Amino acid sequence: MAGQLGPIAAAKTALRREILAARDALPATARIAASSLITQQIVALDAWKNARVVLAYLSFGSEFITDELIQQAAVDGKQLALPRVDRATRRLAIHAVADMVNDLQAGVWGIREPRAEQPLVALETIDFVLLPGVGFTPRGERLGYGGGFYDRLLERFAQRPPLVAAAYAVQIRVQLPLDQHDRGVDLVFTEDAAYCCC
Repeated sequence: MAGQLGPIAAAKTALRREILAARDALPATARIAASSLITQQIVALDAWKNARVVLAYLSFGSEFITDELIQQAAVDGKQLALPRVDRATRRLAIHAVADMVNDLQAGVWGIREPRAEQPLVALETIDFVLLPGVGFTPRGERLGYGGGFYDRLLERFAQRPPLVAAAYAVQIRVQLPLDQHDRGVDLVFTEDAAYCCC
C-alpha cells in the first residue's frame, strides 16, 4: 500500500499513475505518428549505425511503438537482442531473436518475449541499448515501471553501451523522485525534442 511506502517510493507510485494516464490518453494515431518520428531520429544516430548488436524491447500497451525500430535493425543487418523475464531470479535474460513470429512467446504480464531456448546474448557484445521507462527528465533521469529489472541489468555491464530512451512528450518531467539504484540514460528522444544527457 502507498501508505506503507517510503516517501520516494510513494512519490514514484503516484507519478507513475499520472504519467501512464497521460500516455494512455494519447490517441493511437498520435502514438503511431510520434513513434515513427522518434524512430527516424534514433536510426540516424552514429551509435545506431555503428552498432552490431542492439538490445531493444517489445512495446506493450501505450508505450513508444518499437516495431519500426526492430524492423530497421533487421534491414540494417544488426543482431537483435530482446529481454526475457526470469521470475525465479527477478532478472532479465537477454536472448537473440531473428524470427519475430517463431522466436517469441507471451511472457510475464502478457508482454511478448523470447522463448527460453533462444540463444543467450553475452552482455559484452551489446553495443546499443533502447531502454523503456515511464518518465524521463531532460537530464536523462529515468523512472521505470517499479520492478528494478533494467537497473539490475545495467549493473551487470562491465562497460556500458550507449543507453537511449524513446518517449512521448507527455512523459518528460522537469524532475523525478529518484533513489541511489536508479540508472539514467544518455539520450532521450520524443516526437518534438532530443535530449543529450552525456
